[in-house]
Amino acid sequence: MSAISILNPKAEIARAHQALAINVSAAKGLSEMMKSNLGPKGTMKMLVSGAGDIKITKDGNVLLQEMVKLSYIGFNEVEVWNHLDCDLNRGDDEAREPTIVDGCHPRVITDGLAEAKVEALKILDSLKIPVEMERGFLIDVAKSSLRTKVTPALADHLAAICTDAVLAILEKDTKSLDLNMIEILDMQHRNEMGSVLVSGLVLDHGGRHPDMPSKLENCFILTCNVSLEYEKTEVNAGFFYSTSEKREQLLASEREFIDQRVAKIIELKHLVCPPGSDKSFVVINQKGIDPFSLDMLAKEGILGLRRAKRRNMERLSLACGGMAMNSLDGLTPDCLGWAGSVYEHVLGENKFTYVENCKNPKSVTILLKAPTKYGMVQMNDAIRDGLRALSNAILDGAVIPGAGAFELKVYKGLGQMAVNNRSVIGVRLLTKAILCIPKVLVANSGHDAQLIVNRALYSDKKEGAGDLITGLDLENGGLFNPAAAGIYDVYSAKRQLIDASCVVVTNLLLTDEIMRAGLSSLK
Repeated sequence: MSAISILNPKAEIARAHQALAINVSAAKGLSEMMKSNLGPKGTMKMLVSGAGDIKITKDGNVLLQEMVKLSYIGFNEVEVWNHLDCDLNRGDDEAREPTIVDGCHPRVITDGLAEAKVEALKILDSLKIPVEMERGFLIDVAKSSLRTKVTPALADHLAAICTDAVLAILEKDTKSLDLNMIEILDMQHRNEMGSVLVSGLVLDHGGRHPDMPSKLENCFILTCNVSLEYEKTEVNAGFFYSTSEKREQLLASEREFIDQRVAKIIELKHLVCPPGSDKSFVVINQKGIDPFSLDMLAKEGILGLRRAKRRNMERLSLACGGMAMNSLDGLTPDCLGWAGSVYEHVLGENKFTYVENCKNPKSVTILLKAPTKYGMVQMNDAIRDGLRALSNAILDGAVIPGAGAFELKVYKGLGQMAVNNRSVIGVRLLTKAILCIPKVLVANSGHDAQLIVNRALYSDKKEGAGDLITGLDLENGGLFNPAAAGIYDVYSAKRQLIDASCVVVTNLLLTDEIMRAGLSSLK
């Protein structure tokens, strides 16, 4: 009897093989749910929230985060596997359950697993392909990720958008990039193929004065974080007047401070946009602009946008140049950015302001269009994964062949691995488990998984085959070289897949007792 039962008779306890069965059952449940969505031929799942909102996706990360976690073991696995697939973990657990039941100690299996993991990572390093900083190569990397999330036609369209966005913000000298400088804006309008990349920024609001221009060319951009609206003082004070003239003087003096700020902006506009020139002026302010200030700007032909989002202030400086000003004292033309065109687009009751044709934008906007809300969410998830795949590939400096080539290579390599008698069980189990991914990929495409995978495993034994890299062609059920077809996987993602799967399975196998006990069970 467990010691916890003496302290708390109502405690729930699962020991030894029962604890293992619970862990394996949770892993199987997750894998059965996820495996039909794996790969470019995987099916979709529809998630319906309590409020009736629909989300259609096959993104593993989204499914694991959005689903209801009924099992506490499943919750633990979801937290670890929120960026990875569950099939490797599933194969390990399914293979190990009968082995442990037959009397093999879990520590023997985990020791063999650790040796197999080291060998698998060596094979992974041997398959690395250097990243070419060419647009065509990077588009292939993005396609490989996006085609597992959306339809092939849409994936090809979004891959070009993601690649151009990453190349725009990439610092070519240091190979560093900040994906936060890519704004993703939704516009529920038309269809998915209308999504575009804007070489600048798209703001989700417009001018607040009817007399302000809605379209400008050759624009100087002033970005600032200065209040241009009258605010009441925090000190309670009384001002008394005896005539209407004194009242007007009092009102004028109250606005004098704000009017002086607006006058400084107008003065700078006259300096850079002399009368008769084709130049124009735009003010984008993070704080408010009251109606009187808007009226003053409108009379001078200045487009003023108020309450811009904080995250857009840095993006505006990177896209248009110039500096974000916190004070209007000492304004000079060097503080200004530049954009070839600024115009408003009205969609229903919403206004969007496009800041386009910037000279050397280091911040861009991906404008997503879709007729439905759930389609927009699906595209958002796909774009996020495509951008991260490109970012990881550039930071890693290498990719690996996709289409199941890595898993097939690891299967062959672990089969030829020389191990001692103690480690052989763990190595064999990982060898069997890792083959789940190619089998599921083929099965989801509607082909005979056993036949095609066996053909791929023994293809290198043909005369003259050498050490070719073999991948699975999911279109016709054949074999091909994935690198030659432009199908790549991200190196760091595969490395994390091996590491995380081994860590999760080791933790589950070494759990010999599960206890649920606390204050609630004492009542």
